[in-house]
Amino acid sequence: MNLITKLRVLVSVAAITFGSVTSASAEITSLRIQTHFTAESTSGQMVANFIENVSTMSNGEIKIKIFYGSTITNTAETFDAAIAGILDCDMTDASYQVGRDPAFQFASDLVGLYTNPQEQMAWLLHSDGYSALNVLYNSYDMEFIGWWIPGPASFSSSESVGGIADVKDWKFRSSSSSNNTVFTNLGASPVVIDQNAIPGAIGTGILDGAYAANLTETSELGLYDIGNRTNFPGFHSMPTSHLACRKGVWNSMPADHQAILKNGMQTLASNNNTITKIKKALTTKLLLEKEVKLYKWSETELYRYRSMVKSSLVEFATTPAAKTLLESHIKFLAAMGLLE
Repeated sequence: MNLITKLRVLVSVAAITFGSVTSASAEITSLRIQTHFTAESTSGQMVANFIENVSTMSNGEIKIKIFYGSTITNTAETFDAAIAGILDCDMTDASYQVGRDPAFQFASDLVGLYTNPQEQMAWLLHSDGYSALNVLYNSYDMEFIGWWIPGPASFSSSESVGGIADVKDWKFRSSSSSNNTVFTNLGASPVVIDQNAIPGAIGTGILDGAYAANLTETSELGLYDIGNRTNFPGFHSMPTSHLACRKGVWNSMPADHQAILKNGMQTLASNNNTITKIKKALTTKLLLEKEVKLYKWSETELYRYRSMVKSSLVEFATTPAAKTLLESHIKFLAAMGLLE
């Protein structure tokens, strides 16, 4: 056997040996995750893409069983189900847990303290977001892994919504206590009603407008056929969905699986945000053709609004965790010149 042949044999043996070791040492992470989104929704499709990406990046070592539409337990109980071991991870919204601690509101929709997803993601990725959130999550035996923020919501209105002065005495459908507090402090009159009651309430003049969803979803609900004015591109609310897993499950994962899940969530955030932007651009064109009036608030007006939001949200910072999280957000925004 000549030298070249010997080397080829040695390389082949080494490759076989390495492959055997790799296969034998491969660890499998199996996760049961529930989301409140349906499989057919845009966010549900993004979740499916996330699962496929994670499987590919891990060479099939991360296996996820996803339960869409809260099929295992009620949406608000998903966090509890993960803690109890019925599920491994919660893929809903931190705001469902404000009954545990108001700090969870500051791990979700901050009612316009951030005006776009990029600002809020910047706090998470480039400030102390991960560590600040996990002080809260770890205290409930959970690990925050990531979130996605499709984009800001928009109003539908029969009245002008061009600035802070326009929302004084403005009667509109709201959806959360924090949103209600902010707009009450602005002089508006928020009312909590079911989403399906919005058209009748605006059509009969009981309400001047409503917050239901983002620009595209609000259009799909037909609300701009009733109230043909909207704030654009939206600023007052950005629903935020998280992935959080039971601490013991997270700690048992190899480091590469943890990194894949985190990166998978960051990719999900980017993909969901960009598809929302595309849909918003197409919706905007259609709304302008229908002569819907789009009001874009000035940077000065948005700055004033954020300052008022800051004052309102302080009312919810009633626990040490809530105070710490809110202070972290405010410090970051002030450093970025977006808040006093």
